[in-house]
Amino acid sequence: MAEVGGIPVATGEKPLSARHVAAVCVGNALEFYDFVTYAFFAAQIGRCFFPSDARDLSLLASLATFGAGFLTRPLGAWMIGRMGDRRGRKPAMLLSFTLIGIATLGLPLTPSYASIGVLAPVLVIGFRLLQGFALGGEVGPSTAFMMEAAPVHRRGLYISLQSMSADAATLAAGAIGVVLAHLLNESQLDAWGWRVALLAGAVIVPFGLYLRRTLGETLHVAAEAPEAGSGRRIGRVAVLGLAMLAAATTTNYILDYLTTYASNTLGMPSKLALGATAIVGLCGVCCDPLGGWLSDKFGRKPVMIAPFALLLVSIFPCFWLLERTRTAAVLFGVSAMLAIAATLSTAVFLVSITESLPAQRRSGGLSLIYAIAISIFGGSTQFVVGWLTHATGNPLAPAWYMIGGTLVGLTAIVLLPETAPVKRNRGP
Repeated sequence: MAEVGGIPVATGEKPLSARHVAAVCVGNALEFYDFVTYAFFAAQIGRCFFPSDARDLSLLASLATFGAGFLTRPLGAWMIGRMGDRRGRKPAMLLSFTLIGIATLGLPLTPSYASIGVLAPVLVIGFRLLQGFALGGEVGPSTAFMMEAAPVHRRGLYISLQSMSADAATLAAGAIGVVLAHLLNESQLDAWGWRVALLAGAVIVPFGLYLRRTLGETLHVAAEAPEAGSGRRIGRVAVLGLAMLAAATTTNYILDYLTTYASNTLGMPSKLALGATAIVGLCGVCCDPLGGWLSDKFGRKPVMIAPFALLLVSIFPCFWLLERTRTAAVLFGVSAMLAIAATLSTAVFLVSITESLPAQRRSGGLSLIYAIAISIFGGSTQFVVGWLTHATGNPLAPAWYMIGGTLVGLTAIVLLPETAPVKRNRGP
């Protein structure tokens, strides 16, 4: 068995240690903790940095700033992702996480508009742009590393732990939000409660940097692999992968938006609404590794198609029921139903796309596909559904947007070839 820096490399013999898994997943976890926390404290952040007599306009300005972080993702994907293919997965992961840490600390430490005026929103937007640049280059090198270091027949499980870390972060963000909402009143949440929530995520920055410095390197695995695939085939994978990740992004960010949707659109209490994010995170933590494990046993496509089809037919009834009843039981039930159907399938998306890309372009290719999907749909989804709901007065607007994204993703899944070793070895 080959080892680099003490790490077993893609021979199918020995599982990775928990320390190595944590080192890879910590960046993804911090990304989603920060983004989710921003999402469900969007109203408080808006009032802090974008004060307005119109409550809806303040929220929309906050959501637009949230989206600004996605503008620099493609640039970060191109620069840091290519670095991962040329200089190594480890230095690329160290650079991206260092920049993420700086941006993560910057936002909650920025004084309010009342304190420093227009400089406050300028700084906030600047930190969001830096964070987006760093996050653009995070997923490609880290997923490539995980694929190359993991046993061949357990790739699905190990790469799905990336998604699980995101949902664990969502759960943590939801739990902290619920605790703060119960301990603090509305004025305290507006003044400093949201800052505490964001700073809580920053404590893992030095821990993550230490873990990543202990990693070995797997770039030689890609260098030794045969160059595979024509430009046309790679282009097809890129288009289908973009459609799949666009669907996953739309779904995930609408699920994360349920807290803001329940409180601002449906008028449910903030303390109750914050629980929806926690439910989504809990379901993801359970279903992500299950989806990855099932894909190793039965193939990638069956595990992606069946839950995503279930999601498609469940979206409208779930949102309709929630809008009609507006109760805690229905909010939590809808959150759980949609999250289970989504995460069982989307956890496998990164596995399938990464396996479809040539080894020598794995880091940069995945980074760009992911960054473009996130930039277009992650950066716009919450703003668009917020605007659509406000403009049309239709509380079911998020459901129709989510249905459209799911249809596109399901089509792409059907067209993408099967990549699981268990399926390739056994034939169709």
